[in-house]
Parts: sequence; C-alpha cells; structure tokens
Amino acid sequence: MKVGKAGGVNLFKGGVVLKKKKPMKFHHVGFISTRISGTDGVSLEIDKWATVLEKNGLQCFYFSGENDRPTERCMLVNEAHFLSSDIKQITDQCFGQRTRPREITRKIHILRDYLKEKLYDFIERFDIDLIIPENVLAIPLNIPLGLALVEFIAETGFPTVAHHHDFSWERHRFLVNAVEDYLSFAFPPKLPSMQHAVINSLASQQLSYRRGISNTVIPNVYDFSSPPPPVPDFPGDLRKAIGLDKDDLFILQPTRVVPRKSIERSLEIVSLMNLKNPVLVVSHSAEDEGDIYYERIQEYAKNLGVQLVSIEHLVGNRGTSIVSNQKTFSVADAYQCADFITYPSGYEGFGNAFLEAIYYRKPIVVNRYSIYVVDIEPKGFDVISIEGFATSKTIEQISRLLKNKQRREQMIEKNYQLAGKYFSYEVLERSLLEMIAVL
Repeated sequence: MKVGKAGGVNLFKGGVVLKKKKPMKFHHVGFISTRISGTDGVSLEIDKWATVLEKNGLQCFYFSGENDRPTERCMLVNEAHFLSSDIKQITDQCFGQRTRPREITRKIHILRDYLKEKLYDFIERFDIDLIIPENVLAIPLNIPLGLALVEFIAETGFPTVAHHHDFSWERHRFLVNAVEDYLSFAFPPKLPSMQHAVINSLASQQLSYRRGISNTVIPNVYDFSSPPPPVPDFPGDLRKAIGLDKDDLFILQPTRVVPRKSIERSLEIVSLMNLKNPVLVVSHSAEDEGDIYYERIQEYAKNLGVQLVSIEHLVGNRGTSIVSNQKTFSVADAYQCADFITYPSGYEGFGNAFLEAIYYRKPIVVNRYSIYVVDIEPKGFDVISIEGFATSKTIEQISRLLKNKQRREQMIEKNYQLAGKYFSYEVLERSLLEMIAVL
C-alpha cells in the first residue's frame, strides 16, 4: 500500500524550519545492491538515505543478494550477490586478463536475463516508482546485475537516482580486464531517466570527464543533529573481552582489514607509543578481499610487539545484544569504548569512519588521503594528520593530546560543530530531494 504525501517542515532534531515542501510524486523507493547488510560503507549509506526518504513520506524496499532489512520489505536473489558462485566465477575470469572465455560470455548473458526478470518482479511486487541502484552501476563486482539494470532502465525509462561510491578506474584490481565492452555500457550508463550522485568531488570530475555524465556530489553524512547517548555500562564489557585492563588504552582501527586501509601504520603508531600493553583493536573483517593481508599484518604486529585484536565476531550494526550466552556489541559500542582512533587509509571514497569518530567525539589520527585533502581538510577539522607514515612528532602530538583533557574537549567539540554544518542529514536531505524533484 502506498503512503501518504510528504510535506511540512524539517523532520530532524535540531533542524531549522523549512518552507513547505511540494507533495512527493514518488511513494515507493527500491534500493538495489549486491549486499545490503552489515557495516560496510555502502550498506551504512543506504540506511542514511532510507532514513531521509522515509522522513519525507516515502517507503523503502530492498533488492539484493544479502539483506538484513525487514523481510517484508526485501526481495532476496542469490545471483545478485557478488559472492555467489556464478558471479564469483565471472569476476575471476574477467579481471587480470585481456580476453574472456566464450562460456563466460554466455553465462553473463544468461544471468543478465534472469536478473532482469527478477528486477521486473521486484518493481511489480512492491509497486516501486523510483529506484536507487547503490554502487552496482559503478564497481563491477556483479557484471550481470549491472547489465540487467541498464536494460531495465532503458526499456522502461524508469526514474533512477544512481548512487556511486567507487568506480572501476579507481581500483587497481579492475584496470586489467576482459570486459571493457560491459564497463563502457553499464558502469556507469548514461540514460535520460537517470540522475547520478557521487560521494566526492574527484569522482565527480572523473565521471564528467570519462563518461560525459553530469552529477551531484552528496558526501557521506551522519545524524549530527542527534548526539550519541551517554556511554552505558554494558559496552565496558567489551574492554574485558579484548583483554584490556582499566588503565590500558583502547586504540581502535574502525575499518575492514584490506590493504588500502594501511593498518601497518596504525601498528607502527601503537608500537612507537611504548605502552605497557600495546593493543590495536580492529572492528571489521577481511570480507571479500581474502586473508592474505590479514595474515601479513598479524605477522607485522608480532614483529613490532603489538597485540592485534579483531572484534569482528563480536560487532554488528543492530545494537548491543546477548546471543548464545556471549555478549555482542554494535559499532557504536566500540567507538564509545575507544580512547583514540587511528585512520591511516591510503585511499577512501569518502571516509565513513572519519565521520563516525567525530560523531562519537573521539580524537583521531588520519592520513591525508586524496579525498580527505580535497573534500574534508579544507573545512577546518582539528585532527592529528600524517603524510603516509608516523613520525616522532606524531607520537608526541598523540601523547600530549591524551594527557590534556581540556585540549581534547576543545578539539572534539569544534569537529562536531563543523561536521554538523557540512556532513549532516540535513545536507543529504536538501541535495537528495532536489535530485528527485527533477525526475
């Protein structure tokens, strides 16, 4: 059943009153992605976009190969997942080489037809009138799904806001490939019923240059108008689960375990701090990029005398709970427990973890990756920054900061106010509703 028309004032806490909005011409939105589950950046941003849309009177539904949203709002199709066996075989056969086997081409088109029919079923089942493909028309992790989406949009002229997080030309693993024909066709496509959103200004420039596609920059955001609640007692148990004593520092690397996160730099920082109990806590798993890098940093941590602790088996994104007599925690709990955040990434599409650290009012050391330099640093954030590696000066800055509570409070308050100005839900709301209005 469709919802009523939207209108009224800004619906977020602390927001200013806006002029009366025009009634929404769309009612049911369909998010389409390979995976809408867990704490990866794409899934987190889907949550935020859905929150904004539902606050404005739309209902959101989800098409993917994995999903943790309410089942009555979801359509699960195994072949939509980038880790399904058929899709993984296609990916393995199409990248790192210049030609592809004939049978792989045949499989791509069989799956394309199958997924296109599933997309038609999804639209009909939930009476969808606007779709938002989430990164599936940018990163070619599921080529048949990208092709199916383009054909569906071309056949129907369906109103579409394509949300792009990272493109194939931004990742080394996709530069040598046997699917330039498909990349040009679908990643991303240029169709008249589509609007395109990217998450940083460098991607915006490249999309215009490479594809001739006009687009809107919508950065990653956080709900800064709703401050985090006071720290409860329960997450304190996370320190015990990790093996930290009361006086030990909880240093958190809030990222996945993949090479571009440069976790070696965080290990070096912890080692140089000469702590009684040097521990680096990593919140997320290796996921789709294998175990080789994780094994490498474990060995490096051992050589540096730092204990590397992964809590990915304890952390989810749906809040603190107790399952099978073992306490599990949210990402928010990990941030609340942390004393200091390390974020030494070599590359990020934007930087969700940076915003999360600001939201949970934690001091942070951040590497000056390209998007940070262009889109975040000019806003004036007060952080400890490094140029690819930590120096003795870096360690001195961290040490002084951790000993000076007044300085920390000044830093985190300034950062919170800046983030609320530039990276809030209200910023997302204005830009997204403007894009939808022209469809």
